[in-house]
Amino acid sequence: MKIGFIGLGIMGKPMASQVIKGGHDVFLFSRTSVPAELTELGGTACASAAAVAKAADIIILMVPDTPDVEKVLFGQDGIASSLSPGKTIVDMSSISPIATNEFAAKIQDIGCGYVDAPVSGGEVGATNATLTIMVGASEQDFEKLKPIFELMGKNITHVGDVGAGQVCKVANQVIVALNIEAVSEALLLASKAGVDPERVRQALMGGFASSKILEIHGERMIKRTFNPGFRIELHQKDLNLALSTAKSLGVSLPNTSNAQELFNSCKAHGDHAKDHSAMVTALERLANHRVDQ
Repeated sequence: MKIGFIGLGIMGKPMASQVIKGGHDVFLFSRTSVPAELTELGGTACASAAAVAKAADIIILMVPDTPDVEKVLFGQDGIASSLSPGKTIVDMSSISPIATNEFAAKIQDIGCGYVDAPVSGGEVGATNATLTIMVGASEQDFEKLKPIFELMGKNITHVGDVGAGQVCKVANQVIVALNIEAVSEALLLASKAGVDPERVRQALMGGFASSKILEIHGERMIKRTFNPGFRIELHQKDLNLALSTAKSLGVSLPNTSNAQELFNSCKAHGDHAKDHSAMVTALERLANHRVDQ
């Protein structure tokens, strides 16, 4: 297939590399520059999003936020300016479910397909092609794109129609944030009580409290390895999407709001670019005690 890939950052670059390795003709664009390692693998660098849309039949987006997707789609030299009927847009970014439906309607008016397929799994999942992919699409589009998704992920679910993937991703980010908060509080309590938090973590890994967050981020909290797999500022963006969507639906998410306030505290202390496991530092400041002490 002729596949376009726009957005080659922490997640996009390894995801694009998997598609290239899958044997497809891949046309690449990034607002900075296309990494040399991708062109060395066989990808083709393009001068604009419009050039990608002209060359490819399926165009994948992996950019940070809703305004970025809108700009790539409808801005100057954007995708929409070069689309011809029959092509398919696949937005793998994490953005507003409401905006997703608006963007999809405009693209469908051109005679093209639109799919939202946000991912979970972070840089590690992108590098190892083990991402969880949550797909909002027609049944026909899902079946057409599934072999491409399988190059990038392992847990691939057709959640529903267009927009359903983004709703699922918002739900995912709520669960992840609240789990980070729970693990942070538990390990902080253990440490403050004078009990080795690493031994507590090991004990809990064998019981009902076990989770990926306890396994991976619990270790990060104890070892202070906050180099980003997924930055706090990006998780803040996703929780904003959750809270704004909830507001539009008349749903109260009190603990999600609390998690966002802890991320806001981290940002206020200059930690916005750290891994989201660094949420623990906001609770440590409240307790005047560090997990690793």
